[in-house]
Amino acid sequence: MRREYFRPIPQSRTGRWRLAGGWTHFDRFERLCRDAPPRIVDDAPEDVIAALTAPRASLMGLAMDRPRIMGIVNATPDSFSDGGRYDPVSHALALARAGADILDIGGESTRPGALEIPASDEIARIMPAIRAASAVAPVSVDTRKAAVAGPALEAGAGMVNDVSGLDFDAALAPLVADRGAALCLMHAQGLPQTMQDDPRYGDVLLDIYDALAERIARAEAAGIPRARILVDPGIGFGKTEAHNIAILRRISLYHGLGCPILLGVSRKRFIGTIGGAARAEDRGPGTLALTMMALEQGVQLHRVHDVADHVQALRLWAAINDEEGAGA
Repeated sequence: MRREYFRPIPQSRTGRWRLAGGWTHFDRFERLCRDAPPRIVDDAPEDVIAALTAPRASLMGLAMDRPRIMGIVNATPDSFSDGGRYDPVSHALALARAGADILDIGGESTRPGALEIPASDEIARIMPAIRAASAVAPVSVDTRKAAVAGPALEAGAGMVNDVSGLDFDAALAPLVADRGAALCLMHAQGLPQTMQDDPRYGDVLLDIYDALAERIARAEAAGIPRARILVDPGIGFGKTEAHNIAILRRISLYHGLGCPILLGVSRKRFIGTIGGAARAEDRGPGTLALTMMALEQGVQLHRVHDVADHVQALRLWAAINDEEGAGA
């Protein structure tokens, strides 16, 4: 039997349905199959519409009916963009003052080619920033290891952002379930050391959809309710430039998984390649352009380095679209 996927075609303020209980509406679908060309259709199965329209649950006290900004705090000496350039505690507090809704604190680089570090080193790097930041904003710990997530959750983190999507550490899902924490499941093909060597897909958009659906099922089987799960298609993690563009063009498909979507494109290499910015720190404008595009497709959470720029942009977007308070 042919498997069909239905991507909602977003439109800003009109349409039969409201997408994920948020700010975007739709009334048509792009029907996708692996063995047939895409088709625009006017209806979809009831369970598909239910998944696409159900309001998303709040996460860490933050309503998902408006776009949210996640500020990146790299407590690492070797991250691709800003490793070792700031004190993580001071930077976390500065991003909170700039308007970040959530702070994502990580101590192990997952850039292409990065090697695994001991959990003890990772814990030592992140703990001061988590303790300080959790007093002023919700905190996510960016780790794939239960041995790191446990102390981080005890120190004040409320979410685990797992770039492996539960593929790295079998102990992580039971830990998250036991602690009642939120979980972001990201898609990655391979490990950071090798993920960009030669990534291949049959259909990148649909392969990632199925992989995320399987990871959600695994998380639910471990006792983590869907209401505490986010999904991230993993831009740049085992993807070529063409893969990244294909995902971004149709990212609204992933609302069908019934979870909020997190997008992490900030300062990534393909932005510099297309936009002509060799240095990571010069890729802010391209990042902002992709963020605003994804916002129009209903993406709820945006993981960025340049928090102040994104907060300003969302305030202008909110004012123009009469979305009072969005991004504030």
